[in-house]
Amino acid sequence: MTESDQKRDTQVMDRRSFFRAGGGVAVSAAAAVLPTQDAEASESREERLKARYRESEHVKAFYRVNRY
Repeated sequence: MTESDQKRDTQVMDRRSFFRAGGGVAVSAAAAVLPTQDAEASESREERLKARYRESEHVKAFYRVNRY
């Protein structure tokens, strides 16, 4: 093996190292964006307690197609 081949082998980043480095960057970027203050609910008590499920036409079609 020549000296240029040895340099090329040491300079090339293999696939696993590449994705490991990319994952570290993604995690650190996500950690930098996280909010530092507590979140508050934007719904009132009545909105939180109201019924949300409705058996609309697309829900009925889903049930019919999947035989529920």
